[in-house]
Amino acid sequence: MARTTVASQLAALRKQRELLIKKEQALLSKSHDKVLSKIVQLAKEAGLTADDIVKALGAGKTAKAGKAPRVAKKGGLAGKKVAPKYRNPANPEQTWTGRGVSPSWIQSLKAAGTLDSALIPVAA
Repeated sequence: MARTTVASQLAALRKQRELLIKKEQALLSKSHDKVLSKIVQLAKEAGLTADDIVKALGAGKTAKAGKAPRVAKKGGLAGKKVAPKYRNPANPEQTWTGRGVSPSWIQSLKAAGTLDSALIPVAA
């Protein structure tokens, strides 16, 4: 018995919602009609045609789309190869230029305070 009352209440609420949606659409339609009539009246007074209005609406869209996105400036040395500055004492094949994120072996040398031992001597 409780289920039938819940179901009937839900059905009644759905009908009310549908009626409210229809009323809302009718009110919006009236509002839009009033605004459109004002726009048409103003356009006629100004001597504008529908083509002028369409061009103006299209120009607003292209102006926004025409802006180029900002590009971050790169430094003067960006992308250029640099000789390695540090060599891993435990594995001589691993080197680091001193740029970017430091590898874990550099971090451990820094923590131990022996980073200078990994410096590659510069040839004069």
